[in-house]
Amino acid sequence: MNKQNQLAEIHNSGKAYIIYKSKKGFDLYTNFSKKIILNNKNVNSFLSQRYKSKLKNTDLFIGFFGYELLNNLINIKIPKQKNMNFPKGIFYKPEKKIKLSNNLKYKSKNFLSKNNSFKININRNSYKKIFNKFKKKIKIGETYQIKICTKYKQKSQINPLDFFCRLSKSNLAPEAFMIKDNNYSIISCSPENLITKQGSTISTKPIAGTVKKNKSMNKVKALNYFRKNIKETKEHNMIVDMERNDLSRICKVGTVRLSKIKVVEEYKDLFHYVSLIKGKVKKNIKNIDIIKAMMPGGSVIGCPKISTLNLLNNQEKESRNIYTGSFGYLKFNGDMRFNIIIRSILNYKNISEISVASGVVVDSYAQNEFNENYIKAKALIDLFK
Repeated sequence: MNKQNQLAEIHNSGKAYIIYKSKKGFDLYTNFSKKIILNNKNVNSFLSQRYKSKLKNTDLFIGFFGYELLNNLINIKIPKQKNMNFPKGIFYKPEKKIKLSNNLKYKSKNFLSKNNSFKININRNSYKKIFNKFKKKIKIGETYQIKICTKYKQKSQINPLDFFCRLSKSNLAPEAFMIKDNNYSIISCSPENLITKQGSTISTKPIAGTVKKNKSMNKVKALNYFRKNIKETKEHNMIVDMERNDLSRICKVGTVRLSKIKVVEEYKDLFHYVSLIKGKVKKNIKNIDIIKAMMPGGSVIGCPKISTLNLLNNQEKESRNIYTGSFGYLKFNGDMRFNIIIRSILNYKNISEISVASGVVVDSYAQNEFNENYIKAKALIDLFK
């Protein structure tokens, strides 16, 4: 049986499975022997537990931490918000791994209920009021950069594999993933790696800076735009400095270095401004130390991280669920890889939601940031057409 047929068979069997972007294609994980639903009480023990590696390619847990759980880990409490009781985090122990090419193919035989009409939780006027409130906070020094989250929602039943295959063709992203379980699915074209740890080497790849793609804008022109744009440069520099600081908490003194500085990456509807930071992890640093130092990822929150998280949490009336959490894996040998959950669709209880955010600094304009949020959501909204 070829791998594309195998993919369709696994999907049609009703088994839970996960697909994650790899360097040469995708990795599919399935036949889960354990499913751990995380909460504020068991997350510490999950991260502190050690497992013996048998040198199998399935010696790992793969899954996600939601935004609320990551806040709780660093002792930041979130006021009561509207939510749909989606789990705070779930990790799976796979017993089977299949390598797939970049060319994912799947033809859906089921025509499920979907439409292209989304409701946004913050309209343009409401966004402007929140923007102006945060701008005042920036001017008095309570934060230097903050990300206002907006959410697009609709009622729909979707075929996640069909969506993910189409998304991988139109907007292939280095941290793309999907999860299909019996009561929920996640489809993501996340471009941002938060943690890659191999042995003692650890890296993070902050993204800060977005420009809309059009016929006259190519990578060279995008790079010139970012370099000349004071707002984008300030935003990027602040996030890079914060991520370097987060890494320095768990890395040996003098080892944290910028490996790539301010390069442009191209996606379906936009260009991003990206840097890469590397370091060497200190001895006796545990998984939980790394997660607490690096999460939630600062590039999608703002800075300084703790005070900005408190400002956001007191402003937002609706749970972020998975948005700005992290998806990835923890290997039994101590290696790990995690992204930041952005550019994602969560489908739960036949509700599809897409959350996006744009960065506000002192030089920002409300209209531009509101429009940037739609640009970020567009590749996902287009899947419903």
